[in-house]
Amino acid sequence: MARYLNVPTLEANFLAPLKTTFDVQGSSLDGGRNGLGEGITMEMTGGGVVTATYEDCKIATREQHEYINWLGARLNGSFRFVNVPIITDWFGPFPIIEGIPYPFVNAIPNANGSLINPGEAVPEATVFGKIIGNSALNAGVVRMRIYRLSRPLRHSDWFSIYHVTKGWRAYRYWEVLNRYSDGVESVEGIPLPYQEYSLALAPPLREAVADGTRVEFARPRFVAKFPAGFTLPSVVEAFFVTQQSIQFTEAF
Repeated sequence: MARYLNVPTLEANFLAPLKTTFDVQGSSLDGGRNGLGEGITMEMTGGGVVTATYEDCKIATREQHEYINWLGARLNGSFRFVNVPIITDWFGPFPIIEGIPYPFVNAIPNANGSLINPGEAVPEATVFGKIIGNSALNAGVVRMRIYRLSRPLRHSDWFSIYHVTKGWRAYRYWEVLNRYSDGVESVEGIPLPYQEYSLALAPPLREAVADGTRVEFARPRFVAKFPAGFTLPSVVEAFFVTQQSIQFTEAF
């Protein structure tokens, strides 16, 4: 049985990619042509597969070379997995401080605008959410409450859910179906402002989720493997600096 839980997470910042690409591929089937000769497409039940490419990772230090070698050793053959972060730091719905979005901070904003310091070494997500009501496998619509948003949900955002058996899975909404009344909720004793929405998802849920399941907007991630036929070699160039691109596809 495939192991989707408790797998390591790719160190995105350490790899320093010059460009990252995230997509959902294979979400439809060709349904032939109509009487006018126009192509017809039909959506697949599973909604396609999430993919990612980390392009031109600058590999210069000894430890970076070791890390690339470890990735190749672990993932070549496409049967082991890692969690791949989706880098939405710049365009996600995060607080803007002096013109810079902050998906994580050590001091987080309170409902009244003051800052709370959680007193932990690990930074805390500024924006997160939870599922409202139980949602079934392959559900294409969910109701979600999101805390500390800096803007309303509008066009689309990536987010992720940690499923009980499928592990981390990434989603994005393609339509905001409804916005409910805003409010303030006490979360671990801290009053947090929230917005609540009904969202149409692509891809649909990979696993049923229970009411109250946490949703991550800061560095959403998905469990992934190398695509079939892709390998990551150990490369040594003059002056020990090289650039390598790495491809990932959602694990099933």
